[in-house]
Amino acid sequence: MFEQTFKNIDNVLWKEAGCTTELDYTEQSSWLLFLKYLDDLEKEREMEAQLKGEEYEFIIDEPHRWSTWAAPKKADGTLDDDKALIGDDLIQFVNDNLFEYLKGFKERASSPDTIIYKIGEIFGEIKNKFQSGYSLRDALEYMDELKIRSQKEKHELSHLYEAKIKNMGNAGRNGGEYYTPRPLIRAMVEVVKPKIGDRIYDGACGSAGFLCEAHDYLRGKDLTTSEYETLQTKTFYGKEKKSLAYVIAIMNMILHGIDAPNILHTNTLSEDLRGVQPKDQFEVILANPPFGGKERAEVQQNFPIKTSETAFLFLQHFIKYLKAHGRAAVVIKNTFLSNSDNASTALRKELLESCNLHTVLDCPSGTFLGAGVKTVVLFFDKGEATRKVWYYQLDPGRSLGKTNPLNDDDLKDFVEKQKTFADSDKSWSVNIADIDQSTFDLSVKNPNAPEEAPLREPEDIIAEIIALDTESADILQNIRGML
Repeated sequence: MFEQTFKNIDNVLWKEAGCTTELDYTEQSSWLLFLKYLDDLEKEREMEAQLKGEEYEFIIDEPHRWSTWAAPKKADGTLDDDKALIGDDLIQFVNDNLFEYLKGFKERASSPDTIIYKIGEIFGEIKNKFQSGYSLRDALEYMDELKIRSQKEKHELSHLYEAKIKNMGNAGRNGGEYYTPRPLIRAMVEVVKPKIGDRIYDGACGSAGFLCEAHDYLRGKDLTTSEYETLQTKTFYGKEKKSLAYVIAIMNMILHGIDAPNILHTNTLSEDLRGVQPKDQFEVILANPPFGGKERAEVQQNFPIKTSETAFLFLQHFIKYLKAHGRAAVVIKNTFLSNSDNASTALRKELLESCNLHTVLDCPSGTFLGAGVKTVVLFFDKGEATRKVWYYQLDPGRSLGKTNPLNDDDLKDFVEKQKTFADSDKSWSVNIADIDQSTFDLSVKNPNAPEEAPLREPEDIIAEIIALDTESADILQNIRGML
């Protein structure tokens, strides 16, 4: 049911002049879905309050509730056409009234950790792109078909929303920035092994894929009521600079069961690392920071190692924000291991001396659709210097691409061997004492890979071609003789 509803809404958006890409479809679906979800949540809480003999205080006032303007109903449950806005009246209400009202929640919120603040942030950033009130009315009626009450329904909806985020990444433009392959994230989570009580952080959270997968990993455990409360409110933390990604992250986490996600809309790199206190640090960091971006000189002043490369600034940020004995897994482009510029050398030295870089996962080309760069995943713990690094060269045995993406089975061997840092034809260890201490170059060729067959001499190849041509000519002559 959910899948068909999303398809119907996409068909409506496809005809809308203001919506031209999968990015627009996901953005517009998100605010509609958010308000429908919020309305269902408030109805659920009202019923719970009534059962306790209490009065429920609604977050959204009556004129702006979904059930008032989006889907007013008659007594028999059908749409009340007399009360349902349509055409220009609907567009004017949404743009000039509804969005302005919701935007004001940010100022009325008691703190950034509340759902009220998140509502204000979302509608302060997102814009209604529907230009036709008739198309919007169709989309509202499709969205109203969704019933988002049981945990099973929320789980199904979260999977469909993830699929939309993936499609948005596949659509090109900047959508790919928001999507990291989920099998890779799940493998990273399994290696880092977060536990209840850990505060988990992603300072470049995009669509919050890392935080959602970590939530699913922990939600699968047998939790007490107290542990579940900790999971809900004091476990997941993220920051995101881009408006659309921020909105999608909030929606994604809400669908995964976090009612008031601790996601901040901010430029993470604008923070001065010199002001970081132990209370600001996290036990677990999982991230895939953007590569290839450039930061201005004033932003670079916040970091001990000056560089314009965004990913290298993020890595410094993560090292600083990781608690003593904390665990991290960070995706970075593979040139970080060998770049000879001063910033790269200094950053490798800092990582090796302040952290135990115990594992490097070398990912194949095509892991990230459209990224155009090869990546590695750095797994490190804070507090002890690195003595030995275990490398694993991921080789799925096929070319990865849009129709043949990375899957969970591709990473099973890595996760299993990483537990004991086992050597194999794909994995090996290197002592830090054996690397060049002036460059700290961490790029190492796999010493256990099977030797490739030596190249044949040109004369041998030519001789074989002649022999095959002669054989082909004899066969053709025999066939001609039989005709």
